[in-house]
Amino acid sequence: MLFFLLLVAVVAVVAYKFRVPLLARLLGQPESRIERRLEQRKRR
Repeated sequence: MLFFLLLVAVVAVVAYKFRVPLLARLLGQPESRIERRLEQRKRR
């Protein structure tokens, strides 16, 4: 059980670290467009 929780935590950190390329691939959008969207959301 502890191993599973640790695995989930590691996957979450990696997904957050590589969120722009992952979102770009999932949504079929250019990475630059996703970066701009994330920056807009951060500023608000």
